[in-house]
Amino acid sequence: MTPGASLEGLDLTALTTYLRAASVPLEGPLTARLISGGRSNLTYAVTDGASRWVLRRPPLGQVLKGAHDVAREHRVMLGLAATAVPVPATVALCRDESVLGVEFYLMDEVGGQVLRTTGLVEPLAVSTRTALGHALVDTLADLHDVDYTAAGLADLGTPDGYLQRQVDRWVRQYGAINVRELPHVDEVVAALRKGMPVAQGASVVHGDYRLDNVMVGHDDPTRIVAVLDWEMATLGDPLADLAMLLMFWDEAGRPFNPITAGLMALDGFPSRDEAIEHYVTRRSLQVENLDWYAVFSQFKLAIILEQMHVRHLTGQTRGEGFEGLGEMVVDLLEAARGDVERSPRLRAPTSSTPG
Repeated sequence: MTPGASLEGLDLTALTTYLRAASVPLEGPLTARLISGGRSNLTYAVTDGASRWVLRRPPLGQVLKGAHDVAREHRVMLGLAATAVPVPATVALCRDESVLGVEFYLMDEVGGQVLRTTGLVEPLAVSTRTALGHALVDTLADLHDVDYTAAGLADLGTPDGYLQRQVDRWVRQYGAINVRELPHVDEVVAALRKGMPVAQGASVVHGDYRLDNVMVGHDDPTRIVAVLDWEMATLGDPLADLAMLLMFWDEAGRPFNPITAGLMALDGFPSRDEAIEHYVTRRSLQVENLDWYAVFSQFKLAIILEQMHVRHLTGQTRGEGFEGLGEMVVDLLEAARGDVERSPRLRAPTSSTPG
């Protein structure tokens, strides 16, 4: 776009003034474009003609308390920079809302690609898909193995009671944006409260880890060069992350997740069971109660998508891919209810829940 011209939600004149005051060297006038594909925080590619950055800010319109926390994203990536988890290098965090009207941060652009569609995955060799699937699991295991105290993230969250708080949080979020009656919410929430497992350990959890939230190398798509979208990161039960990944791990012969739409249902990718085995072997774990985590993942994603659906209805979203979100929400809740019905553990009374 024309140098100096601003996009909705991004005043380049104000950004230029801020970056110069923050001693970020600029070689020329800024230009920017909205990066397509995002359904949450707004993401822009920004350049001065020499350097290339990515700017993240909350979506337009009203934002629920605790949602779209770009300062949290910045802090997590800063903490993980010296670990085995690949993250973009951060450049600046602006908490002064007078600059752009919201908090935002700038990070270096990473050379790589996001495999968002089957059209990008299909050309990969079968052996490449196998290696990529293993790398996706290994990177998640690397994250869960991080010493979060050494990384300066010990106060990122409170692991005790994490699962209870997560269920409560998404119930509250649903109540705050409830513009229509969604099916099966009460039934699913009751099953989650009744069958809640005791957490196995604590780690940094990403909260939305999947293939299209990482970047892979242009020359080597089996190498994950950056993990993106850290807005929901906290300290908690790592199995919640594993279950979220498995929810997006599409397989032929099973209904596809409405977001990934068959992205990994191609020859070569390990099966879900193989992904679980790879993860538990890497981390020397015994995994139980994954049915609970699977239902929770579907419920959580349904409420996240309902928030985006409501913003779309009120004209507060930018980019593509919002039109079918309302139907996706219903599909996820239907799938969650089906999993509840098929799980004896979720249907039967349980005697222990976290305190």
